[in-house]
Amino acid sequence: MLPEITPTALHARLQAGEDIQLIDVREPMEFDYCQLAGSHLLPLGELPRRADEVRTEGPVVLICHHGVRSMQALAYLQQRHGRQNLLNLKGGIDAWSRLVDPAVAIY
Repeated sequence: MLPEITPTALHARLQAGEDIQLIDVREPMEFDYCQLAGSHLLPLGELPRRADEVRTEGPVVLICHHGVRSMQALAYLQQRHGRQNLLNLKGGIDAWSRLVDPAVAIY
C-alpha cells in the first residue's frame, strides 16, 4: 500500500506550521474551480516532464479530486524517481471539503 494522509491529519500538520509541499495533479479547469491554499498545479499528464518541480526533501502531499490520480502520481514518482517523501491525500480534495473546509467547493 502506498503512503496516505487523511485530510484531518494534513490540516493539523499545516496548522502546526509544518513545511509541506502540496502538489495538485488535477487539470487546470478543476484547479481553477477549487484548490487548497498554497498548492501547486502539476497535472498528472505533465508529471513525466515536470517531475523536477516536486521537491526531493521534506514532505510532499499529492492531491486530486478523490485520491486516484494522486495515487498514480505517487506510484510514478516512487518507481521512476525513487521518491520516498510522498503522501497521497486520502479521498482527495473532495474529502478535504467534507471533513476540513466546507468553503472549498465540492464538484
